[in-house]
Amino acid sequence: MSTHLAIVPAYNEAGAIAGTVADIHRHAPDFDVVVVDDGSTDATAQVAAEAGATVIRLPFNLGIGGAMQSGYQYALEHSYDVAVQVDGDGQHDARHINDLLAELRSQSGVNMVTGSRFLAPDGEGYRSSVARRLGIRVFARVLSMITGREVTDPTSGFRMTDRRGIVLFAHDYPHDYPEVEAVLMVHAHRLVATELPVEMRPRTAGRSSINSTQSAYYMLKVLLAVFVGMLRARPAVDAGDDAPVTAQPTI
Repeated sequence: MSTHLAIVPAYNEAGAIAGTVADIHRHAPDFDVVVVDDGSTDATAQVAAEAGATVIRLPFNLGIGGAMQSGYQYALEHSYDVAVQVDGDGQHDARHINDLLAELRSQSGVNMVTGSRFLAPDGEGYRSSVARRLGIRVFARVLSMITGREVTDPTSGFRMTDRRGIVLFAHDYPHDYPEVEAVLMVHAHRLVATELPVEMRPRTAGRSSINSTQSAYYMLKVLLAVFVGMLRARPAVDAGDDAPVTAQPTI
């Protein structure tokens, strides 16, 4: 068994999941693949299994946060050292997985590497709607101020963690707005995060749960969740042989 795991959360992604699993197998063959079927009502689980992935079937829809925590718990229980999140809709290019791994290994003390759409030197690649990009910039500015480091793509779900990150996220993972809140959580627990430029693609099937008319409301709710998260008590997490993952105040 590999020590590296790709966690693929999926909800009603029967049209895209086979291609996503195949993309990982082709470009990151050293990574095992687990698809977390988040209560899908279509054939997502069956298609993922036929594509060669291990499948965790949740009995009902928990949302991306619950699905990802289930994946991290699987990674922890099966002693994986590295875990990468790859969305089931085909937007994340598996060719970048080894880039994320190289970055994680090259910098001593780094616990999480996020693929950022906004660091690509040519400025190209899929970047979603104007309204959502505006929201991302607001989140990035707020989180950069809180964490004291530059955050350019806080809503990116294309991120890789080491064993300490796996332990942390298996025990405590945000469920409401996980991509943004996870940045704050990593900072609160004194883990080190960085970003790497990647290109992302339009989803190959299905549709986003957030449309343009919902973007402003979504932005306000996420900002509220961030500020509430700053006040949240976060216990220390035992990372086994590693140093404990301890929380610090964020205000």
